[in-house]
Amino acid sequence: MASRRNVKYSRLDDIEDDESYTFPDADNKRGKRYDPRFEYMPKSLDKVPWRSVLLALFLLSLGCILLVVSVFILTDHMGGERSQAYGLFALGIIAFLPGFYETRIAYYSWRGAAGYRFASIPDY
Repeated sequence: MASRRNVKYSRLDDIEDDESYTFPDADNKRGKRYDPRFEYMPKSLDKVPWRSVLLALFLLSLGCILLVVSVFILTDHMGGERSQAYGLFALGIIAFLPGFYETRIAYYSWRGAAGYRFASIPDY
């Protein structure tokens, strides 16, 4: 067992000085505390990552096409084997899901919905 160090601890003050963390305009913020960590709003958060948006649209359209082709093969509207249809279906799901997710974030960010920013989309 490791030896204990002799550290002298002292009690904290009972009264905390929270006046430095109050909003300067307390009437508009309804008594909420001011936290400077959430004040940083750079312009780079509003920059549109065009490559990522185009990649998301490509993945969404590729996934839709692969899913439709696999359904056509499964329902015998197109020629092909069932194993091909299952493979295309799996590839369609793999392409569709991230494409839909990123396109949805880009759309809501473009519309200005609360909680959605272009910074949530990785930039390549």
